[in-house]
Amino acid sequence: MSNLEIGIWSFPALLLLIFLRVPIGLAMFGTGFLGFYFVMGSTRLPLAQLKDLTYSTFSNYSLSIVPMFLLMGYFATLGGMSQSLFKAAESWLGHRRGGVAMAAIGACAGFGAICGSSLATAATMSRVALPELKRYGYAGGFSTATLAAGGTLGILIPPSVVLVIYAILTEQNIAKLFLAAFIPGIIAAIGYMIAISIYVRVHPGAAGVREPVPMAGRLRALVDVWPVLLVFVAVVGGIYGGIFTPTEGAAVGALGTGIIALVSGGLTFRTLLDSFADTARSSAMIFFIVFGAAFYNLFLARTQVPQQLSAWVVELGLAPIAVLAVILVIYLLLGCFMDSLSMILLTIPIFFPVISALDFGLSPEHVAIWFGILVLIVVEVGLITPPVGMNLFVINAMDPETPMGETYRAVLYYVASDLVRVVLLVAFPAITLFLIPG
Repeated sequence: MSNLEIGIWSFPALLLLIFLRVPIGLAMFGTGFLGFYFVMGSTRLPLAQLKDLTYSTFSNYSLSIVPMFLLMGYFATLGGMSQSLFKAAESWLGHRRGGVAMAAIGACAGFGAICGSSLATAATMSRVALPELKRYGYAGGFSTATLAAGGTLGILIPPSVVLVIYAILTEQNIAKLFLAAFIPGIIAAIGYMIAISIYVRVHPGAAGVREPVPMAGRLRALVDVWPVLLVFVAVVGGIYGGIFTPTEGAAVGALGTGIIALVSGGLTFRTLLDSFADTARSSAMIFFIVFGAAFYNLFLARTQVPQQLSAWVVELGLAPIAVLAVILVIYLLLGCFMDSLSMILLTIPIFFPVISALDFGLSPEHVAIWFGILVLIVVEVGLITPPVGMNLFVINAMDPETPMGETYRAVLYYVASDLVRVVLLVAFPAITLFLIPG
């Protein structure tokens, strides 16, 4: 068997390990290690690579942004920011048809601006919004589907941990990727609200109504979200204003949310230690996945799979858009079974050279940024696509009384909205690149 064939067969072997519930980082490392053995006929090279690869992977300064953004999300929860965001959105939108569900989407978008995780956003906002949705007579499946879809905004609206990893893998500017995600993120939130408006008209009994909040109450609720706006402006404004780097911005955001949580009374010595412990566990899990992916991708590079695949696709003479569409469909299918970070780490070293070799009429940097946002969106669509969308199971675990089938039926409206958005961004790259200078 040639080295190329070994590399190709390693991919289904890796997927099999993942489906057998082997931890993704361990699965990628083990597949890469065994692959090296079959290619080299010895364990000497993979063992030698461990020392150099461990240092080169974890000495990357940009990776320090990950624990900072995770810690910022934990502090934001302790500071009551999720509750204030939902109350503000509910006071302005709650009296409309489907308004409380729209408020949940708006709150998820706001919380996504201070939390870089989809699952964390979904879990945090469900604790706040789910009781209110039930209180005003919203159907269980509609409520859980709304929160599962809203959770995907946590990773699309900057800051985003997955975008940081993508930037490292493809050697792109983190700040530009964050900037490119803004308009697609806003379109996503608007699209979800339109989906809610359609759903409550097709299923009028799925949503109750609530009394309008007086204007004074609305303004008071709006004032209560100033800490979120302050942190967002400080972090994002500081990054784009050139005051500090994205890594420094993450540290500033963690400090700011920590101070707000302390002032609000949510941050005590015990919760501080818990936040540090949770951040350490989440960071360790992410870093091990990053290391496993780096080792596996080093093996793939040795077998020349990415280079050969890229050359083969170019020789086929297919239209670049057709190749892009096939890749996005693959991501959509994989997203039903894998988490976004693992998928990005596993596939970007294979697909990115293919995309880079095609002519989309854009500069190489713009192609990389456009492709990154498209991949991020499609990966997140997979998280809410039945039958195995991960966000659906997270939310359903918090509302076990609602049958999963009801959630599946309701979430299809949000999936349809996502697919329309993907087609729009593929057809018009300028939407994604509008805010990118040059």
